[in-house]
Amino acid sequence: MSTAPYLFVIGGSAGGLQPILTLLPGLVVQIPAAILIVLHRQNHYESVLTELLSARSSLPVMEAAEKEPLQRATIYVAPADYHLLIETDHTFSLDDSEKVNFSRPSIDVTFTSAALAYGSHMTALLLSGANTDGTEGLIDVHNAGGTTAVQDPASADVDYMPKQAILQAPVDVILQPQDMAAFINRMAGV
Repeated sequence: MSTAPYLFVIGGSAGGLQPILTLLPGLVVQIPAAILIVLHRQNHYESVLTELLSARSSLPVMEAAEKEPLQRATIYVAPADYHLLIETDHTFSLDDSEKVNFSRPSIDVTFTSAALAYGSHMTALLLSGANTDGTEGLIDVHNAGGTTAVQDPASADVDYMPKQAILQAPVDVILQPQDMAAFINRMAGV
């Protein structure tokens, strides 16, 4: 069973990496939550992304693996070219089915499965991007009692994804990149 009582899922596409690099150094080392990052990316960037994030974080960063239980104070990265789902027993499941919103991994798929597994004990944060992936997932997170957050479109390199989310989904908080770490720490209760 998971030792992560709370889950943060961060999803982004074009322009989404920079806000993640901005927030990572500000996360509390003993955060009582798991953090999951879903980025649209090419398959060949797999190991480079984990190394890049590790260099900016004092928390361990690893690629999510099949049937691995989510652990607190750990950052997981969705593998390239797989949908990443959270099972109700708080373990990961990898899926290579059809792309959703032209993407695999799909932010919607991960947000929705996390909402089913964690309910009100999760927050979904949607960042910069060029399509609507994440919007339906934010609706599911909201309906499950979770918290929804979106990067301020004015601060996004590509504002389409956060703008669409604000227009179509219930969004609890709109954040600047420099405020994201404090928000995550606060939501985790630290």
